[in-house]
Amino acid sequence: MNPFQEEHLKLVTRRKFFQQCGTGMGALALASLLNEHLFATDGPKGSDSSGALKSPHFAPKAKNIIYLFMSGGPSQLDLFDYKPVLVERSGQKTPEDLVKNIRLAQIGKDAALLGTKYKFKQHGQSGVWLSELLPHLAGIVDEIAVVRSMATDAFNHDPATLFMNTGAVLAGRPSMGSWMSYGLGSENKDLPAFVVLLTGMGQPLTVNSWGSGFLPTVHQGVQLRSQGDPVLFVSNPKGMSQERRRQSLDALRDLNQMQYAKWRDPEIATRMAAYEMAYKMQTSVPELMDIQSEPPAVHAAYGTQPGKATFANNCLLARRLVERGVRFVQLYHRGWDHHGGPDGNLTFDLPKRCQETDRAAVALVKDLKQRGLLDETLVVWGGEFGRTPMLQGAVNPNSLGRDHHPHGFTIWLAGGGIKPGIVYGSTDELGFYAVENRVHVHDLHATILHQFGLDHTKLTYRFQGRDFRLTDVQGEVVKGLLA
Repeated sequence: MNPFQEEHLKLVTRRKFFQQCGTGMGALALASLLNEHLFATDGPKGSDSSGALKSPHFAPKAKNIIYLFMSGGPSQLDLFDYKPVLVERSGQKTPEDLVKNIRLAQIGKDAALLGTKYKFKQHGQSGVWLSELLPHLAGIVDEIAVVRSMATDAFNHDPATLFMNTGAVLAGRPSMGSWMSYGLGSENKDLPAFVVLLTGMGQPLTVNSWGSGFLPTVHQGVQLRSQGDPVLFVSNPKGMSQERRRQSLDALRDLNQMQYAKWRDPEIATRMAAYEMAYKMQTSVPELMDIQSEPPAVHAAYGTQPGKATFANNCLLARRLVERGVRFVQLYHRGWDHHGGPDGNLTFDLPKRCQETDRAAVALVKDLKQRGLLDETLVVWGGEFGRTPMLQGAVNPNSLGRDHHPHGFTIWLAGGGIKPGIVYGSTDELGFYAVENRVHVHDLHATILHQFGLDHTKLTYRFQGRDFRLTDVQGEVVKGLLA
């Protein structure tokens, strides 16, 4: 027997083994994906879901989520966390005992303290302190929960952005939107369960932040574009009619089904589902993206600019998406990386970022409430980390900056069963460490999943011999945030 025949025989033998072994490894993976017994408890009867779960683990408070991700790390000390002592000691050397056991990204431990230059006032019946840079948010403080004690494990952008979105600092894990798509599916068969919208400039983002990791790729976030085709390749190629495209997809489906019957690879099924979704989106997406059909009063409230790529436009699109049953909508707005200097000027760029986002984010919350959607839609606002209480660079009133800060920063939440009009947690008098009711990223993820009726310890997926979950091996539901 020649070497070629020997190798061919080995190949055939391997194929026969995998085909005979439980109808193939692909079938085992697919069976794992659809196995309801992966989840230890059955949820309430009668729940409709296209995800791996037949029903949530328990009665959900929320059906949809809009995550407003401020990429770059907003300065909590200039927006949410008022520290009079830090203002008084601004320019003084940072106490050695405060920083002796930590790592800093780009500044030394002898950096000077930096108090905010912006005015703060209390607002609403809840008396929440807010910066003058957020005048619109000041009007709805009794509708939101401000968390001043967030903490993360990473202090550089890429790993911190991944950690906030996937629960891991390395690429390859499923994002939170993918986990929700996997567990619960979408309420609209003509739209994906997980949609991503991008605006702004600055720190680059990678698709890993909304990727599906080791979950089937049908669960990854679908990025919609503000200009050109909303989704790449969703339009028919030049010269191809809708009827011809349908015929082509039918032929492709038949070929893929033949391959799936032979190899039982679940990614083949995923590919077939993706082709069908793209075909359905040809009809559903153009109507969805037509924000000009909204009344003038809605455009005025959001501050939209039809035809342009703006955060305000995306906020309005987010409302239209959840109205149509999209489970997870994530808006990334870049440009919050304010180190000081020409590329990240705190004194110039921070007010500009607030002007771009404050009005629209608040209009979104108000719009959802007016339409009766806020109770079932969770809105989250925040970045991958915060900024240091210390100055980065020379003391120059025209070019102040702050470094990355993972030890105590601020986010806010609204709707979706979250207790409104509260401030949860606090940092020390200089705003360095979260000292009361610390909320780790895994705790935030556990709490968000909880509002959707998902037990974060039971929403798992077996990969490489281990049951993975969004919260890794940590995380506690933050009950103080629940209404």
